[in-house]
Amino acid sequence: MPVRKSMPPGAPAMHSITIDTLAAFPLQLEAHYAAIPAEFRHWTPASWDGVPSEPFTAIEQICHVRDIEIDGYHLRFRRTLDETRPLLASIDSDVLARERAYGAADATEVFASFRGARTQTVALLASLSPEQFKRSAEFEGYGALTLRSLVHYLCSHDQQHLAGLQWLLGKIEASRA
Repeated sequence: MPVRKSMPPGAPAMHSITIDTLAAFPLQLEAHYAAIPAEFRHWTPASWDGVPSEPFTAIEQICHVRDIEIDGYHLRFRRTLDETRPLLASIDSDVLARERAYGAADATEVFASFRGARTQTVALLASLSPEQFKRSAEFEGYGALTLRSLVHYLCSHDQQHLAGLQWLLGKIEASRA
C-alpha cells in the first residue's frame, strides 16, 4: 500500500520509502510466519546464540511485533507529538510475553490486530508535516531522537523480526538434518 502520493510537500524521498516499507511489512511478516512449518511454530532451538531478534518462538515473534506496535510505537509517536521532549520508556518484552501468554495466541487474531494497528501507524505518519517529524524526545536505551528517528527504529525493528523468523527457519532445517 504505497503512500508516496500522500506525503507532505518537501518530505524527503527516503522518508517516503521508509513509510512504504512500514506499510508493506504486515504481508511480509505473514509470509515469513507461513514459511514456518505448523509443527514448529512453538518450537525452541537448543540455543538462541546468534538470534537477530528477541529469543522468541515463531508465534511469540508475531505477538511481540503486534504489542510493540501498539504499546510501544503508538504511544511513543503520540507522546512525541503531544509532549515537550518526553522520556519514552523501553518495554520489557519478556514480561509482556509471560503476562499475555504469547504461546497460547491465535495467529489469525494476532495478524488481524497487527494489520489494523499498522494501518493506523501508516495513516498517522502520512498525515504529519515535516516540522512534526522534527519533534524531539528521549528514548530509554537509545538517547535523544526525533520522531523521524522513531520511524526508522520501527522499520529496523520490523526487519529484525523478519530476520528472527529466517533464523528460526535455519535452526529448524538444521534440527532436521
